[in-house]
Amino acid sequence: AQGHGAKGDNIYEFQIEFLEPVEPKPVCRVTQRQLNITVQKKESNWWERLTKQEKRPLFLAPDFDRWLDESDAEMELREKEEEKINKMKIESRVPKDPFKHLKKGYLVMYNLVQFLGFSWIFVNMTVRLFILGKDSFYDTFHTIADMMYFCQTLALMEIMNSLIGLVRSPLIPAVVQVFGRNFILFVVLGSLEEMQSKPVVFFIFYFWSIIELFRYPYYMLSCIGIEWKPLTWLRYTTWIPLYPLGGLAEAVCIIQSIPIFSETGKYSLGLPNPLNVTIQFSFLLQIYLIALFLGVFVNFRHLYKQRKQHLGPKKRKMK
Repeated sequence: AQGHGAKGDNIYEFQIEFLEPVEPKPVCRVTQRQLNITVQKKESNWWERLTKQEKRPLFLAPDFDRWLDESDAEMELREKEEEKINKMKIESRVPKDPFKHLKKGYLVMYNLVQFLGFSWIFVNMTVRLFILGKDSFYDTFHTIADMMYFCQTLALMEIMNSLIGLVRSPLIPAVVQVFGRNFILFVVLGSLEEMQSKPVVFFIFYFWSIIELFRYPYYMLSCIGIEWKPLTWLRYTTWIPLYPLGGLAEAVCIIQSIPIFSETGKYSLGLPNPLNVTIQFSFLLQIYLIALFLGVFVNFRHLYKQRKQHLGPKKRKMK
């Protein structure tokens, strides 16, 4: 090794004939202050001394911070064996899940199907936008609705997965998102033909699909223990602009539907006489608008905590 000593830059070398055979390739690490060479024994046993010659070479000195005598080594080995045995005992107490692989397979397939569905929606809408321009806004529902019906109906399984503990996701954010989207899709858009040709439908479907393009593949890879850092960053970053925009588009959809529900009286509930009172569905939609923004806040807060957990600085464990 070349180094700077009392006599300037020189090449230094030394030879040691060990007491017993060692691995031929030592591990070397150079720092600003020293050269660390780690030599591994071929057989793990206790040596009486380091070198074949009985007298220790003058340039060798023990590092007492790392020094172990025979009793210390035996104690350390015993502690490691006890720790291994205790770990095996703890693991044996935890009941093994016979359906573990079946559950994992189901979750992988569920996320894959949803990813393919929303990918089809996104690609279809994008291609139509480039070909037809703004004209594609007006028939989005008639082109995309069947696939969106399928994906959002299947999304009800996310509530069930959280409810039975199949996934660790909290229940409330899943309920808020799934029921909120399905209310817009089935009740507002699905029941009013006047709303199906509105441009706002394009933006609702587009924002939903972009969010899921990163969410479902992230969960799918997580099921098989794979983390791809660019995908993790996209999963916990793209929602920052997309969730408020999606919530805004849903709010515009509700506002545009209120006059139509008021005029048609659809879903309004008339109470029997003598009260002669009618509960207008349009009035309930105005209340729902408040709930919509509360739901966006709940999901935003949940995702912000997850983002800090996955992308924030890692806390060092105290020794």
